[in-house]
Amino acid sequence: MDRDLILQKLYEKYIRPTEDNHDNYIGVEIEMPIVNLNRQAVDFNVVHQLTKVFCAHFDFSVSGIDDEGNVYSAVQEITGDILSYDCSYNNLELSFGRESDLNRIDQRFREYYAFIQDFFKLYRYTLTGMGVNPYRKYNRNFPVPNGRYRMLFHHLHSYRRYEGLMDFHPFPEFGTFSSASQVQLDVNIQKLPQTLNVMNRLEPLKAILFSNSVLTDYDPGLLCCRDMFWEKSTHGINPKNIGMYDREFKAADDILGYIADTSIYCVERGEKYINFNPINIVEYLQSDAVQGEYYENGVYHQITVKPQIEDLAYLRTFKFEDLTFRGTIEYRSACTQPIHDAMALPAFHIGLAQKLDPLDELLKNDTVIYGHDLSPAVLRELLVRRTLPDFVDADRLYGLLREIVGLAEEGLRGRGYAEEKFLSPLYDRIDRRECPAERLLRETENGTPLEQIIIDFAAI
Repeated sequence: MDRDLILQKLYEKYIRPTEDNHDNYIGVEIEMPIVNLNRQAVDFNVVHQLTKVFCAHFDFSVSGIDDEGNVYSAVQEITGDILSYDCSYNNLELSFGRESDLNRIDQRFREYYAFIQDFFKLYRYTLTGMGVNPYRKYNRNFPVPNGRYRMLFHHLHSYRRYEGLMDFHPFPEFGTFSSASQVQLDVNIQKLPQTLNVMNRLEPLKAILFSNSVLTDYDPGLLCCRDMFWEKSTHGINPKNIGMYDREFKAADDILGYIADTSIYCVERGEKYINFNPINIVEYLQSDAVQGEYYENGVYHQITVKPQIEDLAYLRTFKFEDLTFRGTIEYRSACTQPIHDAMALPAFHIGLAQKLDPLDELLKNDTVIYGHDLSPAVLRELLVRRTLPDFVDADRLYGLLREIVGLAEEGLRGRGYAEEKFLSPLYDRIDRRECPAERLLRETENGTPLEQIIIDFAAI
């Protein structure tokens, strides 16, 4: 297949939707771990019963059924809201149809959340606002039984094939116990390169505000293990598929070139997901055939795949700032936040999107974390840890964060929806100099029972 044709198709998928995009809509996704406070595995029958009563109460229509006949996805036709289970029935996700006003998302989130919590109380279950399921060791950490999640689970567990290629972590099942919150915002091609550049430079500072996933039995100094989960898994075999950007973009063509260097690792044929070794998307489409494997009747079978241009639908990256086919940027670096603070994350991004130029100027001139010959990616790696690097002055760091949150507040005020109230938790974190992960560790060290912390992080 001709390379120019491939680039044209990539342009049509990723760049074209931004050309005439002058919308200003918001999309919010919130994943939450389901916790059995009895310190036993979550009973999936309870989860399936919740799904039934939730759909009936809120008039959601079934949109996905697993291989065992259970609903894993349902949609509300009027709002576009979705209830789903991300990777596992231990992880409930609420995704909201696009809105112009964050208050409307907040209102529906509160209604859904209250209903779910009332149901779960009958079984001493709860949702909570943590990026790692605090009772994961009690759970059955296996995927939703359908083609996509089984393929993904298999792909992540295949890391032993690549030993020596990179340093893998020992948690290939991380998708069953890790939870995140994502924000999608419309973007126009004129602002696209600047937006990716600025928000990439912001990532190290976001770690100070939003880190909320700890694995004390693996790395007690790590406040956000989410980065590690993706980067040191099979998703990270091609580093261009995950994490941060290693360059700044001058134009949309630069972004297109970057996308052309990403890899594909699965396609679908005849309702069967086929997994293969990650391969550069251009190289894949120029290949006559690729060897893969698919699952059927409890066994993986070898299969030869003939690449076709329609397979671009299966090209999936996991960048912290991910350009989507919808003409949006999905911001996906943040852990799930304490439930009371759930809207602080989208509010932060919405506000700063309105203040891109002053934020750009602020970060270009920064000497608090920048100016030490360290890339944004290296700085992020340093700032997701509990101890600040020696070259970072804490007073100046939190002063810079206050200035950035202040810019977000100005941006929200300019929108006129009174969304700036959602930033209050961030000012509190700056005052306390404590992200949610540090709060969890402090309370644990002070003797607060883990169950109480779970309940506190679940409060709305």
